Amino acid sequence: MSSIVLSLSCPDRPGIVHSISGILVAAGGNILESQQYGDPDTGRFFLRVEAEIPGPVEYLNEPVKKLEAEFDARVEITEKDRKIKTIIMGSTTSHCLSDLLYLKREGRLPIEVTRVVSNHEKLRPIADFYGVPYTHIPFTKERRAEAEAELLDIVEETGAELIVLARYMQVLSPELCQRMAGSIINIHHSFLPSFKGARPYQQAHDRGVKLIGATAHYVTEDLDEGPIIEQDVERVTHALSSADLQAIGEDVERRVLARAVQWHAEGRVLRNGERTVVFP
Repeated sequence: MSSIVLSLSCPDRPGIVHSISGILVAAGGNILESQQYGDPDTGRFFLRVEAEIPGPVEYLNEPVKKLEAEFDARVEITEKDRKIKTIIMGSTTSHCLSDLLYLKREGRLPIEVTRVVSNHEKLRPIADFYGVPYTHIPFTKERRAEAEAELLDIVEETGAELIVLARYMQVLSPELCQRMAGSIINIHHSFLPSFKGARPYQQAHDRGVKLIGATAHYVTEDLDEGPIIEQDVERVTHALSSADLQAIGEDVERRVLARAVQWHAEGRVLRNGERTVVFP
């Protein structure tokens, strides 16, 4: 038996679930888990099914093509235990990179890290510790095109399906964002009110912020405004220093990013325009 994950999105109408179930039954399959959501705002329907079938994933290709045509649907089917080939990018802070590599080593993230890429050399010892190849790509405004060309060469060489920006402190070009749309995940801190630029945790401390958090989202050409996958917050008090706030914030960042990567890799995140549907 093959364990599969099937995800679907299409305009909402009667008969979708019945048709999916019929395809799996006709294939001799067994549904193990099913989640669905109909969005009243967009009029779209979303479905994620885990199932077992007595054969390879390709066994469903023909009936799924017919279903896609009938319902104007987008369907993806993958092997449940398949590990997504992933590139992790970082700059100088290590908390997110270290956490992702640790979780991957412990078998708690269904990814295969094919490369760590950075615009600095500082993170190389972490990649070496986990036995992951490390590539230093200098990144400046003057050579952004060359740097991104080098990155895309690595994507092609390794067959990477996902890029994770683990506190990678460079802005990607609109062209790269469009080319890898839906395949780049970023993490950034979230403050109320918002603080940008240098020393954001000191700014938050100076303003007496009582909530700090993090947001993981898909990268688009609109900086930090892509579809949100996951968020979390922690309450803080006046008694904490800016260093305390940073430590708490980094802990939230690593947790939020890890959940976003896991859910994406497991096929639990479906795009819904500028939003996402997440089946955790």
